[in-house]
Amino acid sequence: CSTGSPCRNRGMRTRLGCLSHKSDSYNDFTAILPDKPNRALKRLSTEEATRWADSFDVLLSHKYGLAAFRAFLKTEFSEENLEFWLACEDFKKTRSAAKLASKAQRIFEEFIDVQAPREVNIDFQTRELTRRNMQEPSLSCFDQAQGKVHSLMEKDSYPRFLRSKIYTDLLSQTQRRLS
Repeated sequence: CSTGSPCRNRGMRTRLGCLSHKSDSYNDFTAILPDKPNRALKRLSTEEATRWADSFDVLLSHKYGLAAFRAFLKTEFSEENLEFWLACEDFKKTRSAAKLASKAQRIFEEFIDVQAPREVNIDFQTRELTRRNMQEPSLSCFDQAQGKVHSLMEKDSYPRFLRSKIYTDLLSQTQRRLS
């Protein structure tokens, strides 16, 4: 899609339409759970949900922690950071040399390139290094950009997530089941 094209305008309308629906509620989390919400929450213990506050990587490694963090990022309109990080994790598992270049190109065009549809916030030097890495894509071509995005989420979004209504409501829900 080119700038000003109908599909670009449609994306902008969707984003603007979401502004009126911005929320930071527990329901945002349950709406995107990987399983049926009630069954999933019955399996989630207070101890597990509390462990998410131990470290950002603990949160990312837990299926429901990841879902809760994604729901939170959507309320902040910054889910592209997590989506990029997950795309890089998936990319690193690529075993086919034939698929490597095309997957790398998709990730670059989606998240790294200037004016990418879901452009992540990285500095010029990291963007240019990644661009040079694209000349000969390897499993590590996004490592620096992924590291910067991980660090940004860990220092910025993660502390806000731990204070968010989504997380505090989730903890309350798991504790209420115990009483």
